Amino acid sequence: MQQDKRFDSTTSTVINGSKMLIEALHQEDVKVIFGYPGGAVLNIYDEIYKQKYFRHILTRHEQGAIHAADGYARASGKVGVAIITSGPGFTNAVTGIATAFSDSIPLVIISGQVPLTQIGTDAFQEIDAVGISRPCTKHNYLVKDITELPRILKEAFYIARSGRPGPVLVDIPKDISAQVAPFNYPNSIALASYKPTIKGNTRQIKKLATAILESKNPLFYIGGGAVISNSYREIQKLLEITKIPSVETLMARGVVQGSPYFLGMLGMHGSYAANMATSECDLLICLGARFDDRVTGKVSEFAKFAKIAHIDVDPSSIGKIINVNYPIVGDLKLVLQELIKELQDKEVDSHILKEREMWWHKLKKWNETHPLTFRDIPDEVNAPLKPQWVIQEVGKILGERAIVTVDVGQHQMWVAQFYPFSAKRQFITSGGLGTMGFALPANMGVFVALEEARAEGNKEKIALSFSGDGGILMNIQELMTCVESGIKTINIVLNNGYLGMVKQWQDFFYEKRLSHVNLNQPNFVLLAQSFGALGLEVQTKQELREALQMAIDSDKPSLINVWIDRDEIVLPMVPGGNPLYKMILE
Repeated sequence: MQQDKRFDSTTSTVINGSKMLIEALHQEDVKVIFGYPGGAVLNIYDEIYKQKYFRHILTRHEQGAIHAADGYARASGKVGVAIITSGPGFTNAVTGIATAFSDSIPLVIISGQVPLTQIGTDAFQEIDAVGISRPCTKHNYLVKDITELPRILKEAFYIARSGRPGPVLVDIPKDISAQVAPFNYPNSIALASYKPTIKGNTRQIKKLATAILESKNPLFYIGGGAVISNSYREIQKLLEITKIPSVETLMARGVVQGSPYFLGMLGMHGSYAANMATSECDLLICLGARFDDRVTGKVSEFAKFAKIAHIDVDPSSIGKIINVNYPIVGDLKLVLQELIKELQDKEVDSHILKEREMWWHKLKKWNETHPLTFRDIPDEVNAPLKPQWVIQEVGKILGERAIVTVDVGQHQMWVAQFYPFSAKRQFITSGGLGTMGFALPANMGVFVALEEARAEGNKEKIALSFSGDGGILMNIQELMTCVESGIKTINIVLNNGYLGMVKQWQDFFYEKRLSHVNLNQPNFVLLAQSFGALGLEVQTKQELREALQMAIDSDKPSLINVWIDRDEIVLPMVPGGNPLYKMILE
């Protein structure tokens, strides 16, 4: 893509607000934006038409645009950018914004607004975007003065990517986008009211190091902050030198790669060994997690025998849900580097080593006694496929070649349990908000990020998504975006004809009263083909292997409809409000 000479930020150039936005995106090295035009952003789209700095991808729904920017940000580690219009354009985007906010994803969302003179008059497509988005953005702006726009845009990117990342909204009235003023884009930002703590407290790090050396039954609890901070190498080193067992949250799947002491995912659908280890450890070291209710279960029973350390860049998360003995505020990557220095050449007392050997023997036995498993069907049996087998088989074929985006529901948990994650940023899902319809549009953003990575000389990878037959229909229109924009995604639908997770809860806790969970669905193969995508149907194991290879070989985006066992459930399961050690295992 042609890269025009950047504006000299030391020289005033008089341009309109729309051109300012374009130049600011260029200054921030934005390569792609996702969006949907409308009346309030027509001036901006006119400038987008003229520019050659970045690619604009037209989605088919504003929610799809935000999810695509979200997927791009998660896969690339960069700030995702989306542009939407006012009124219903903005309200359509709120679910995507809230999804990103819940999972701490850096986005800058540009929304159009009615002219300043019309704000408060109930003008056509007027909505209070700032008020609506306040609970689900890290920060937001209504631009009231054209001269402030360059500073606001610089702040938006800085706030989105620094500290605990998150989405930032910039709401631009239509008259502001047309007004002209000198464009002086700041080189840096210093905000008196916003100064994230990056370096951890040295004294607290030393205390934690001592606690780790003295604990008999320690456990590392790794959260999504490990992914956001790119702490993969530090965590691998920490596990290597301490030989302490570890567990991951849903958002951290794939961080621990190859450690013999890894116990799997913990929480509502975590492994038996992971949940029991958390319940019986004497020191729980939390690395970038926030003690979500799906992880803790009954809070009063969570790790009740343990002293707890919590490392997080967000001070408001520490002590919010669980009382903490060793609080450390700071960037996880930097804190772990200091912690590793403290532990590097220290030896654990021989008596404590013996206690740890007994601890590991107990954990290993739990893993062997209650492994993650399922009852598969023989190849020759004519029966619906087990979803766990489908995921395992896809994992065997694609392994770390795939960046895996998942929707929400049973398949989300099965993928977290059974896909063999072994690469950085390989698992992408809506964890905090649990947004159905996330996978397909987010997978578009993943593909674009992978295209950029390939252009920079990285290995070729595949953008793969898993959805249920309920979630896929919520943003199925984005298949058209994939076809039109040359976005080759592989989308696997695990089809059981139910809202599966809701049905599972109704089976367990509502005496099998299946209230409105049975789904009559369209012919997904014909639907995919109508968009111009590759549509494939799978009922047997061999058909799955063949369909996946066809999707890999095709130059089109694909949708593979896989018929699975309607009554398969996700186990283990901790019923809501129960402690982690009270699991349903069979």
